[in-house]
Amino acid sequence: MKLPEAQRAVIAAAKIRDYLLSTSHPVGRFKAPFFTRLGYTADDWKRLEQDLLGLADSGDAQPGRESPYGQKYEIRGTLNGPSERSASVLTVWIVRFESDVPEFVTAFPGETE
Repeated sequence: MKLPEAQRAVIAAAKIRDYLLSTSHPVGRFKAPFFTRLGYTADDWKRLEQDLLGLADSGDAQPGRESPYGQKYEIRGTLNGPSERSASVLTVWIVRFESDVPEFVTAFPGETE
C-alpha cells in the first residue's frame, strides 16, 4: 500500500538538522555517521529531506503501531546519497488522528552499499 496522502508528507527541519545529522544529539549522534557516509550534511539538509520525501511518495508503506496520537507507517527503501553511495533505510511516518498529512517521525539506518 502507499502512504496515505504521501504527496503531502512533511518533515520538520529540526528532525533532519538537529537529529539525523547532529553529532551531539543524544540519539541522533549515533545515526549521523550513517547519513554522513552517504554524503548528507547539515549545511545541505534539504537534500536529505527531499530524498526522504521521495521514499515516502514511492515506497511501499506497512501500517505500524497505532499510537495515542495517530497511525504510524513504516517504509523501507534505498537512499542514494550525494557521495554516490547507497544504503537501505527504514523510515517511520505518522498520520495524526486530527489530520490527514503524514509527518516524518524517524529513520533507522540499514546496510551501506
